Amino acid sequence: MLLSIIHCNLFTNLVYYTIFEFLNYIEFGADMLFNSFLFIFIFLPLTLIGWYLLNHFERYELAKVFLAGMSLWFYGYFNVYYLAIIVVSIAVNYLLSWLLTHARTKLANRAGLFVGLLFNLGLLFYFKYYDFFIENLNLAFHADFTLKHILLPLGISFFTFQQLSFIIDRCLGRAEHYSFINYVTFVTFFPQLIAGPIVLYKEMIPQFEDTANRKLNAQNFSQGIVLFVLGLGKKILLADVLALVVNYGFAQTFSLDTPSTVLVILAYTFEIYFDFSGYSDMAMGLGRMFNIILPVNFNSPYRACSVKELWQRWHMTLSRFFVTYVYIPLGGSKKGKLRTILNTIVIFFLSGLWHGAAWTYIAWGTMQGLLVVWDNLGIVGIKGRAEKHPAKFHIPAWLGWILTFGFFNLSLFFFRSESMAGAIQMFRNLGAMNYTGKMFEVASTLDIPEFYVIKEALGIMAPQLTGYAYLGLLLFYLALSFFMITRKNVLEIAKNGKLTSGKCWAVTAVFVWCVISLSQVSTFLYFNF
Repeated sequence: MLLSIIHCNLFTNLVYYTIFEFLNYIEFGADMLFNSFLFIFIFLPLTLIGWYLLNHFERYELAKVFLAGMSLWFYGYFNVYYLAIIVVSIAVNYLLSWLLTHARTKLANRAGLFVGLLFNLGLLFYFKYYDFFIENLNLAFHADFTLKHILLPLGISFFTFQQLSFIIDRCLGRAEHYSFINYVTFVTFFPQLIAGPIVLYKEMIPQFEDTANRKLNAQNFSQGIVLFVLGLGKKILLADVLALVVNYGFAQTFSLDTPSTVLVILAYTFEIYFDFSGYSDMAMGLGRMFNIILPVNFNSPYRACSVKELWQRWHMTLSRFFVTYVYIPLGGSKKGKLRTILNTIVIFFLSGLWHGAAWTYIAWGTMQGLLVVWDNLGIVGIKGRAEKHPAKFHIPAWLGWILTFGFFNLSLFFFRSESMAGAIQMFRNLGAMNYTGKMFEVASTLDIPEFYVIKEALGIMAPQLTGYAYLGLLLFYLALSFFMITRKNVLEIAKNGKLTSGKCWAVTAVFVWCVISLSQVSTFLYFNF
């Protein structure tokens, strides 16, 4: 009888809690994230309906105007200030492209290239790196220049690089001038606007111009839904949960012991994986709903057996940009081994700086570059792998994976820490080999709705076991995360698998679970870059 009453009360409390959280967080004035009520239930349906209706009545140009307008609304919803910046950026770059059509001399192309680089990199420098530069200038020369504390526009690194690639190719004669609405649609297409992938004009504009893409394609649309929902699940049900541990852990850097440090960095390793992987899947899914195929940007990097292979799988379009527009112009691998090493270090240094204006990002990027250089030296290879230049020593694939995964974990101390001192302290925590029981405090931050019934039951019947239950929950999430990275990725599932009734029910269940859990909405990590 007593147990029945307890169970009834727990169930009632859980229902009330869920309803309260749902009502508390259904705020349509919040940021329009992919994982928000406003985006899922208002913005996306309206945009899809408007796009296909206008195309149905063969108002093709108006459809692109509508899509560009909705994309600008999506971007400006975060901050109207952002909207002014992207509009100016688009206008200047398009004007420069137009001017190049009327001045086809080598001198004009060189001048256009100079102006394009100066404007785009100058815009990026001012909003993203000005304060960082001034801070270091003040430190180096004991100066007292005033910091501006400039608000960083979302996604400025993405749409700047996107337009920069177009302007460079225009000046080199590799790209044609497009209509204004085609160009605006290419830059602002909302699935890739905020956090990538960094798309190229030649893979996007032809798709927007192809009238065959204007009709609803059931296969593309269903694949898009699967990609979006499973990506949403990665973000909300895995990344955002692990973020609770990560945020608390890195705020307690100087008080962590060795076991809690290991748990925190593993949690962050999987958080950033599922955050970026989830966003990439959602972006590709949204694109397919509009019959637009976005380039693959994330392809199971934690399966890699070398750091070089990892970076062939992680943020693939950023790597493509740096290889095409920095590495190759610097000489690539065709000017000797020493020059190749230097060029590799340069692009990874820039990659680190691209991720953020801080020495921690620079240290992280340089570390990745050194490890890739080591791979390129061909001293150690993986058994059974085809090699252009045979290595002197070979190790099994499982050992290569352990070393790669371990090195990447350690490098993330720099990527996530607020300062170099914080990153160094995390290394010290590992080396200290001490135990203070901090891991129970770290694990207790996983106060998620799914754990509510167990927590309440333990609070009544065995409160002394609550700490162990939280630790078990954290270990379960880490084990689940590890299991997930060893399975087929979402792209493989969507491409190779038929959408059976069982999969439909599974996708529906994930979606419902995500909607119920939208109270845990947080921004995507790559929005910060």
